[in-house]
Amino acid sequence: MNWKEWAKDIKIDIPVLFLSLKDKDTPTIAKILAGITVAYALSPIDLIPDFIPVLGYLDDMIVLPALIALTIKFMPQNIIERNRRLSKGLWEYGKPKKWYYAIPIIVIWLFIIMLVIKAVWL
Repeated sequence: MNWKEWAKDIKIDIPVLFLSLKDKDTPTIAKILAGITVAYALSPIDLIPDFIPVLGYLDDMIVLPALIALTIKFMPQNIIERNRRLSKGLWEYGKPKKWYYAIPIIVIWLFIIMLVIKAVWL
């Protein structure tokens, strides 16, 4: 699989996971993982900002696909297939841009900053 196919698959799987969050047949563990994955994918803030050389882009190339693969592993195949059909054209005009998708990333960064401050002051 080349990079273009890989990127296309990721663009397809994120809306599938988004729909799986609302699907009553999705197992609880898969819903939790899907919530984390969708929040990470749609967040306007990255865990590792893109301006940091190499790490910023590796973050998007490794963390997001790993989260998607892990989430899909916990989902029944029939739910994935059903939501793939439903997701066609879902984000045709772009993904949702909501500020609250950034909350988990902000919380993580605040926790890291708190740990650094504690380490410096002790």
